[in-house]
Amino acid sequence: MIARKTAWVWFCLLWAMGAFPANAADSWQSALDRMPLGTNVTELNATNCVRTMLRAFQSNSVVKALIFMPGATDEFFWHRLTKVKLADNASSLLDAVNALTNQTRIRAVFRPPLLLLRTDSDPVEPQAVIRDAAAAARIMQRRFLAHASYYDRDWDSLLPVLRKTCRTDFRPGMYSRYSFHFYRHSFAAWNLTAWEALEAVSLAGKTTFTVEEDKVTFQEDQRGQ
Repeated sequence: MIARKTAWVWFCLLWAMGAFPANAADSWQSALDRMPLGTNVTELNATNCVRTMLRAFQSNSVVKALIFMPGATDEFFWHRLTKVKLADNASSLLDAVNALTNQTRIRAVFRPPLLLLRTDSDPVEPQAVIRDAAAAARIMQRRFLAHASYYDRDWDSLLPVLRKTCRTDFRPGMYSRYSFHFYRHSFAAWNLTAWEALEAVSLAGKTTFTVEEDKVTFQEDQRGQ
């Protein structure tokens, strides 16, 4: 019985980490091509880019989250003069992604089920340290929000819903000065598992996380520094 339980725990871990291939019947490009960008959008800039694209992201069977990583948001929030022109016939979220990747340093990387908008300064893979496999397996079996959309939100904004959906404690706690060092989070998601939500938060905020028996701890991602 113990051996069967252990095998199930590791199956859950491998499944959540992407060890088993997803259904390849559709592509992320075709999924985004079916999502209307909105009317009268001719340019993406610091004022409208992130909001417009996150709002346009819809539920689908391929991509569960659209994540603006810190390097991508810096293209607009730090270099505020960045402007991306859309073609006259641009009408979909895919058109917006293509325009970004053609006119800026931003690149689109699909790490199933997450679509990352990133630059070379951003990691492609989240870094998770699992010190308690059973605790990680419990999180993997739980559900995050049916729909979540965060635009330029700090750690404290995400903390209550993470605690509720993962059913565990988190560090740093509310109002911790340490979390001031985290990047702000911008992503939209549909139907994530709680574990996928941890990965999305980690990538959006450029942090790593450690899973222990009674808590999950987020820290600054030191890779590449």
